[in-house]
Amino acid sequence: MAVDERHRLQLADAAKRAFGDDAGITLMELLPPVGWADVATRQDLELLESRLDARFDAIETRFEQLEQRLDLKFDARFERGFRQVLVTVSTLMVTGFAATIAVVLAR
Repeated sequence: MAVDERHRLQLADAAKRAFGDDAGITLMELLPPVGWADVATRQDLELLESRLDARFDAIETRFEQLEQRLDLKFDARFERGFRQVLVTVSTLMVTGFAATIAVVLAR
């Protein structure tokens, strides 16, 4: 027999008659509001936990891959920029030395 709201109300009335109003109400509040088939079991929660763990692991892997790609792009840009600065500074230093030597020799 399926438990419906009418049966629950009958049980509540019987519990109140048997145990008193307060105890009957307390007993009914301890029962699940719907059938037992709708109550999550430990196995349901463990399955949910494993599914959530798998999803978080996948997200973490995607973040790590993104981080690696960003690191590679940053490293490549940094290296290219560093080379440009090195060439520019070297050129300025050679030009400065050449100008200094020219001034010294002109005296």
